[in-house]
Amino acid sequence: MDSTRETRPLERPAGDGRLCTVAYDDTGTGPLVVAVPGMGDLRSTYDELRDALLAAGYRVVTTDLRGHGDSSPDVTELGDEATAADLAALVEHLGAGPAVVVGSSMGASAAAVLAADRPDLVRALVLLGPFLRDPAPGGATRALLGVVYRVLLARPWGAAAWAWYYRTLNRGRRSDRLATHSAAIRASLRRPGYLAAFRRLTLALTHAVVEPRLPRIQAPALAVVGALDPDWRDPAAELAWIGATLPGARTLLVPDAGHYPQHQTPDVVADAVLDLLRDAAPVPGAPEVPGA
Repeated sequence: MDSTRETRPLERPAGDGRLCTVAYDDTGTGPLVVAVPGMGDLRSTYDELRDALLAAGYRVVTTDLRGHGDSSPDVTELGDEATAADLAALVEHLGAGPAVVVGSSMGASAAAVLAADRPDLVRALVLLGPFLRDPAPGGATRALLGVVYRVLLARPWGAAAWAWYYRTLNRGRRSDRLATHSAAIRASLRRPGYLAAFRRLTLALTHAVVEPRLPRIQAPALAVVGALDPDWRDPAAELAWIGATLPGARTLLVPDAGHYPQHQTPDVVADAVLDLLRDAAPVPGAPEVPGA
């Protein structure tokens, strides 16, 4: 397994006629897997899953969201549709599609938009802690959330406040590298321009664009939700809704995970993802798994 990786930039429209770069790593050979993290996260959230997929013979590309991580911060077009367009451009740029597209949280929202709008680019879909609809009903609730984000992500405390909040979303089992990962998130947001870009995203983001597209998704799908995910009043009910809305999708409720099962329970997630890929995107020449 060759785990060497080099960060590369993909040039994309930033909005207002300007350009930005979206950062990605490209490692391995075999069927293509593209993984995108959620809002306020970094592509390193996939390190454990990436290693498991590389060991199984897949080519793994992990990408930062626009305005996050090693992507450039000067962006005005933000949200699920902009991220889906970045994913489409990335798969086309790599020239190895269709891809298995893995998304976490907001990244899962964008992956679902991509699967609906560009089915030619998506071989299979993995949705981790996905937002496939807005969790907070009613304009008053959204308005209140906007006030919270304006205060939470203000300078000078915004980067530290988000890193603290990120840790609270990891209810249940916690990764041994949660402290270092959240410290990397905090350091990333402290760089010039990044906290402002993140704040713009939180104030503009809505997942209402995702739900109407769900009936158009044809790709084989796996949805994984942590039973302790604080973003949902009833995570099990949300997962059941996803299963009913995406007929044929595999669903997995992880008892000891919160919002980031790929980071908290990577062994469980890797097993479920590889089960899906053995059917949807098998590695050429790989031996059959008895009973799989």
